[in-house]
Amino acid sequence: MRKYDVAAYIWPSYTCQEPRALQFWPEGIGEWQTVKTAESRFPGHVWPRIPMLGYQDEADPHVMEQQIELAVTHGVNVFIYDWYWYDDRPFLEQCLDNGFLQASNREKMKFYLMWANHDATSLWDKRIAEKDIKIWSGCADEKRFDRICDRVIDLYFSSPGYYCVNGCPVFSIYDVSNLINGFGGMDPARRALDRFREKTVKAGFPGLHLQMIVWNENAVNVSGVDGKRGGTAWEAIRRLLFDSITHYQFVHFLDPDISYPEALEKVESEWRKIEENASVPYSPHISIGWDNNPRFRSFRPDVMRECTPDHFEIGLRMAKEYIDRHPQQHPLITLNSWNEWTEGSYLLPDDLNGFGFLDAVRRVFGNA
Repeated sequence: MRKYDVAAYIWPSYTCQEPRALQFWPEGIGEWQTVKTAESRFPGHVWPRIPMLGYQDEADPHVMEQQIELAVTHGVNVFIYDWYWYDDRPFLEQCLDNGFLQASNREKMKFYLMWANHDATSLWDKRIAEKDIKIWSGCADEKRFDRICDRVIDLYFSSPGYYCVNGCPVFSIYDVSNLINGFGGMDPARRALDRFREKTVKAGFPGLHLQMIVWNENAVNVSGVDGKRGGTAWEAIRRLLFDSITHYQFVHFLDPDISYPEALEKVESEWRKIEENASVPYSPHISIGWDNNPRFRSFRPDVMRECTPDHFEIGLRMAKEYIDRHPQQHPLITLNSWNEWTEGSYLLPDDLNGFGFLDAVRRVFGNA
């Protein structure tokens, strides 16, 4: 039986150990504060939801030992940590550094980083989420990016269990437009990524595997200067020499105000478009759903309907079949997500679906 690498994104906000997070969640429990205050906004809108494991501090290694066991016994064998760098220093590293990497059973799973280089806004602060105020910029210039690369190579690439493709550590980049904007254009962005590759080789690796998160195919500003000049994801992939691509969330390329079965039809269409246009392998992505009403005081109408474990399982089987049709590429599948509670897209068990979504992963992929 073929082995699949089933990777779930982790949003590392569920901890009391990040002092800079107090401006968003002053109760000192991270975004659990928002989860606890979620409200039903219309008949059939099932909020609040209660985590069956409790409101755990995911920067606690004992908590992560439990979650690692839960993951691997249900077929999830890779965690992709959302990784942040704001105001010239890292943000929300504690769940990875103090939790996962200190867990006694961490050797059971691989992990890698997705640089979440989007701007930080008031979205995380429910009191002012509607105002969309920028708190920190997610852009990095050359000097800042060099520091990021050094930290990632020194602390994470060399860590046992870092996920590699053909020996090359995988590093994912969330917002390619912001990457290009930070350097002022496509060419300087290419030079910066080339330096990252050189640093990785100098550190003893055969190379660097850069993974690009694809949004809408036209949602890339290739100039880095002129906000009116557009470009395509395909151009960015080619010119920046990305090694592979995947998605982070269905909402990046479809209107979420639909049913889950309708969303899967659009997903299949998106995958066909990628096969026709992308010059690198695509790791198929499946999201669990979308509903970010918990983050707002007012109603947000974009809520995906019929997000059930059974429908999710259909999506998982689509992803498995995609990998089976592409035996030459690495068998990586990405899932949104392990714990995006406030976006309504999480595998962790709750009082609504129990272990349903995790059981769906196990039925399709078996134990890790």
